[in-house]
Amino acid sequence: MGLFGTDGVRGVAGRDLTADLALRLANAAANELAGSERPGGRALAVVGRDPRASGEFLEAAVTAGLSSAGVDVIRVGVLPTPAVAYLTGVLEADLGVMISASHNPAPDNGIKFFTAGGHKLPDAVEEAIEARMELPPDYVRGGHVGRVSDSGDGADKYVAHLLHAVQQPLAGLRVVIDCAHGAASDVAPRALRQAGADVVVIGGTPDGLNINEDCGSTHLGLLQAAVTREGADVGLAFDGDADRCLAVTADGSVVDGDQIMAVLAVEMQESGQLTQDTLVVTVMSNLGLRLAMREVGIRVVDTPVGDRYVLEAMRQDGYALGGEQSGHVVLLEHATTGDGILTGMRLLAAMSRRGIPLGDLTKVMTRLPQVLINVRGVDKSRVDTDPGVARAIAQAESELGQTGRVLLRSSGTEPLVRVMVEAAAHEHAQSVAERLATVVRTELALD
Repeated sequence: MGLFGTDGVRGVAGRDLTADLALRLANAAANELAGSERPGGRALAVVGRDPRASGEFLEAAVTAGLSSAGVDVIRVGVLPTPAVAYLTGVLEADLGVMISASHNPAPDNGIKFFTAGGHKLPDAVEEAIEARMELPPDYVRGGHVGRVSDSGDGADKYVAHLLHAVQQPLAGLRVVIDCAHGAASDVAPRALRQAGADVVVIGGTPDGLNINEDCGSTHLGLLQAAVTREGADVGLAFDGDADRCLAVTADGSVVDGDQIMAVLAVEMQESGQLTQDTLVVTVMSNLGLRLAMREVGIRVVDTPVGDRYVLEAMRQDGYALGGEQSGHVVLLEHATTGDGILTGMRLLAAMSRRGIPLGDLTKVMTRLPQVLINVRGVDKSRVDTDPGVARAIAQAESELGQTGRVLLRSSGTEPLVRVMVEAAAHEHAQSVAERLATVVRTELALD
């Protein structure tokens, strides 16, 4: 069926993601994931959502699918994705469900699942759920149906968890936060203020339709303007479900996920918290991050693109820190998935502990110019085997030497090849990327 993408099942709510699909998907997931039994013979699920209007009917459908499979449901309401993952663990639920399309526009929505402990699903489990959806739903009857209840203290528990994870007082820091009119709108200001920060909130009035609308981590212009206008020390931007965080310095400069990871890695290395002095990133992270980490004795482990692959590598070898350039950062000691609010608070803690501005902290690394060209209408299956492409890559790598990098990869969802080149100068990166794109277009042309 190919329902699951890189992060759950997504689509336009009411068209691709219907109430019927949500019900059947939840029923199938319940039968795959609800393995343990509790008093009364029923398993337990935690269900949360972001503020999208469509989340209301999808929450009802997901709850119906779970309870009709004999699973008790605790609805925790509007909370960030990492909060739902955390509550799935602390409430010892058999599974968790988050209804969100993250940074996508309001008409979209999505459903993502967590296993017991709050972990994302392995590929094999997603495949098993898809296979089960080919069968008729498995409904229970009578006293075996699941019961549904609402939890009013989920936000309080999550805020307490954040404060425990970031014990450095943030007093003296003036912070503007852009909550993207999303799931962070309530808990992010609460957590930061309780930690002592002086907080100005923008993008914090969700109405169900304005999530991510020209705001949040994908539209930083409003935050940059607000930081300079308010005379703030720093700005933090979250996406709709608050599993990402990007930052803005006092002068309005953007700080991406690579720079945030560089700052946190050095902090954690100095405090002995960076397991095996290792940082886990995807292949798309900037070469400047790799060079900076080498300078301070931190090893960098690469994974394919996608936070799930970062998490797999971290869990497999017990690494403490990893993430993506997009600002999806995982601090494994305190979270089982990316947590934008936690990331932002840890960044502020580094500023507070050292007593220096974020702009100075980020000087630990220098971002190299990065050019990305999408080459469409080609046979992406041959990108790793074509001799002409291989020769062109080898020539480019020789030309760039140690201060540049080439990466060609096929898209997982579209018929295209992504050509990425980094170099010391933008013009050089652009020139090499265009040359490689021409080779790919010629060598891999569809018949």
